[in-house]
Amino acid sequence: MPRLHVVIPVFNERETLEPCLDRVIATELPTGWSRHLLVVDDHSEPATFNAAQSLITRLAQAGHDISLHRHGKNLGKGAALQSGFDIILAQDVPDTDVVIIQDADIEYDPEDFAALLQPIIAGDADAVIGTRWGTHRKSDSLKRRTHECVNRFLTQLSNVMTGYRISDMECCYKLFPVALLRRIRPMLNEPRFGIEPQIVASLARLRVRVTEVPVSYDPRSQTSGKKIGWRDGLRALIVIAKERCRR
Repeated sequence: MPRLHVVIPVFNERETLEPCLDRVIATELPTGWSRHLLVVDDHSEPATFNAAQSLITRLAQAGHDISLHRHGKNLGKGAALQSGFDIILAQDVPDTDVVIIQDADIEYDPEDFAALLQPIIAGDADAVIGTRWGTHRKSDSLKRRTHECVNRFLTQLSNVMTGYRISDMECCYKLFPVALLRRIRPMLNEPRFGIEPQIVASLARLRVRVTEVPVSYDPRSQTSGKKIGWRDGLRALIVIAKERCRR
């Protein structure tokens, strides 16, 4: 039975982690697929980590395939993802299993998992990236339209460097089979949000087929805990340029 490995980086998302995990567990996957939840805590404050540990212990005791790993210090989302990838690759898992990234802040809806998996199952793509932008979602405020424009700008720069024609390079939802993860993992070293353009650049370096699938998106504000800021946008620019020169 193929498995979907859901890597969930967490840093102080105390209020949203439980509903996120509930949604991931409840979402319907394609026939014959099972799921494995891998939560990587990036050194959250003790009270938040203890709550996460209790929650995940309870879910595991209820029979769900879920585990928790913790960084000894705060390293960033990219580092948490790399830790999750390494844990998966250290296990005896089939190359045909698939890995997906899920943020813990419930901006993204796990109900999109089945649609995201479909191009890989059908053999139409080697990797899949979600897209938040398009006719399926309208930005309804100046702040959200500005956010979309910045993301589209970074994506266009990434496209120039990679040759892809995607619309949302920064989207959290990225899927690839374990066999492909084995090939891109040595190329990944960005500790923070620069991991997003670096993953796409790594896929391009291997010349794999990438397709997009529209996904739901309910963005949080900075006041409600959103962590990405202008410094991360600047780092994305640096990573895009750096990856262009990398062999």
